[in-house]
Formats: sequence, structure tokens, C-alpha cells
Amino acid sequence: MSLPLLRRDTFEFDVAERFRWYLEEAGEEIAQRFKNAVDETLDGLSPHPGLGRRRRFPHPLLTGLRSFRVEPPFNKVVLFYRITDTHLEAWRLMHGSRDLSRRLLEPPGLD
Repeated sequence: MSLPLLRRDTFEFDVAERFRWYLEEAGEEIAQRFKNAVDETLDGLSPHPGLGRRRRFPHPLLTGLRSFRVEPPFNKVVLFYRITDTHLEAWRLMHGSRDLSRRLLEPPGLD
């Protein structure tokens, strides 16, 4: 069963920030490939939302989060999402080497 996708504002901001970084550092083609890889990852998760890794963070706001790496070559970037009864909620997108339990609670744009 494919779940409709809901992109939270925090997720959209994270994607836009990373897109901007790729645009400045690697050029338009790579930035667009990144955005396409994020979209392809979400398209793959929608029919199979249970594929992502269940995360166990101590903070209650992070309960129920799952993670899944973005399609290569951008697979160091991790997509965080929740499964609800009605949709798949894209929550955040960030580099996997971050202090994730802390960063997930911070507003986007603090990198």
C-alpha cells in the first residue's frame, strides 16, 4: 500500500539548503542530481515505508522516526520520516555524520 507523502516545512528547508550548497560547491547539474535522488528515495519509500531503519532517540518528540539514506551517490545524506495511518511524513534531511539526536530537535539552517 502506497502512502501519500507529506513534506514538513523543516524537510523542505533542509532540502533547499543542501541543494543551495551543491549548487555553489559543485554546480547546477550536481545540485539537480541531488534533488532528483531525494525525490527518487521518497518515491521508493512511499509504497514500502517500513524499509527505513527504526530509530530510538531519547527525546519523546523523536519517537517513531525512521531513517533511510538518499540514493547514491548522495547516500551520506539521511532522510528522516514517520509513518502515520494516513501518510508518510518526511521530517528532516541531514548529513549522517551529525549529532543526530541533537540536530533533529534544532531548527533547520544551523549547520
